[in-house]
Amino acid sequence: MSEVDAVVLLSGGLDSATTLAMARSEGYRCYALSVFYGQRHAAELNAARNVAQQLGAHDHRVIDVDMRRIGGSALTDPNIAVPETEQDGIPITYVPARNTVLLALALGWAEVLSADHIFVGVNAVDYSGYPDCRPAFIDAFEQLAGLATRAGVEGHVMRIHAPLIDLTKAEIIGIGMELGVDYAITVSCYQADSDGRACGRCESCRLRREGFRNADLVDPTIYVSS
Repeated sequence: MSEVDAVVLLSGGLDSATTLAMARSEGYRCYALSVFYGQRHAAELNAARNVAQQLGAHDHRVIDVDMRRIGGSALTDPNIAVPETEQDGIPITYVPARNTVLLALALGWAEVLSADHIFVGVNAVDYSGYPDCRPAFIDAFEQLAGLATRAGVEGHVMRIHAPLIDLTKAEIIGIGMELGVDYAITVSCYQADSDGRACGRCESCRLRREGFRNADLVDPTIYVSS
């Protein structure tokens, strides 16, 4: 039986690595796509390359889309500090339209590959403040994919898979461990240094650390203070 092709958005962080591992375990031939969108934590792209190799992606590409030109987020504007305390509402680490742009790029590559599946590691449990990490957004984008592409018009049903969307961080880590994900090579920190060492203070670091604690597992993250 031949493998089914899928495009997997791969940031290099914990969630996207787990998503890639899940897609591979389900028998998909995975085309990993990473995007440099001007994020200050660009060390995650090196992590993405390592993750793609470790988890057996069939191909891995990096596309540049410089969202620093529009700003509006602590992840793309160096003049906006990354918050180190929990924020109410939609946090300043939200990047306007980022997941819409990333999924659009994945959709384009999927259409070229004649692939009917896209995997994205969005999560609505830990990141419920992000509007583009919610089930309604994923459902709407899947509908858009059917209307905005030649493949969709010709009857191909494009599926947007978000397997982590209802899981806690501890549950995500548990699944990844069972699938052999090496979390030591992933980078989740919003302000990781050039070597990929985490700050240990931002929200992403807090959620990651709590996830390993709640899963009763040792956190393999390398922190700047280590």
